[in-house]
Amino acid sequence: MSVRRDCGFSLTEVMAVLTVLAITCAISVPVVLSSLDSMKASGAARSVHSELQSARLKAVSANRPIRVRFNCPAAGQFRSVELIGTPAVPDARDTASDRCGPTYPYPPSGTNLLTRPNHDGPVRYLTAGATFTASQTIEFWPDGTAHADTGAGTPWPAITSSVTLSVKYKNTTKSITVNGVGKVNIQ
Repeated sequence: MSVRRDCGFSLTEVMAVLTVLAITCAISVPVVLSSLDSMKASGAARSVHSELQSARLKAVSANRPIRVRFNCPAAGQFRSVELIGTPAVPDARDTASDRCGPTYPYPPSGTNLLTRPNHDGPVRYLTAGATFTASQTIEFWPDGTAHADTGAGTPWPAITSSVTLSVKYKNTTKSITVNGVGKVNIQ
């Protein structure tokens, strides 16, 4: 008498396992993609946050007003620039069209501390695919306070409550707020 052994899995068992795996993958792929989008949006917001913090620190340490301009020189780019002149009487050349041009010098062409600007930063780039959905030029003064252009002339008034900047990557938006005392937060 011979003993018959059945080894392995039946076709039905293999198909059942494959079906469960396919359903699990179909559920998890959108969740993973959404998480990746959120991570990229957060990375873009952190780079803007870092530039704002750096501009505030530079304004205080150099005793010079520093502006952070967005979509400068092109969409998705930003940079900090030293204010030429004073907050009350800015130099006529201190405009976004003059200071955001791709040929604008960085690093500064001279090392004379009496000439301006000496504290401009390089052009920074958002994560590929990310855009600013809300932005406004922020100016940090040597006392650390933050100011924004309200269209009422110069000097720009201090931010009364907060200014919100938004960065969007696909369907995920992250906000960065700046208040009047120069505190910068990511929300």
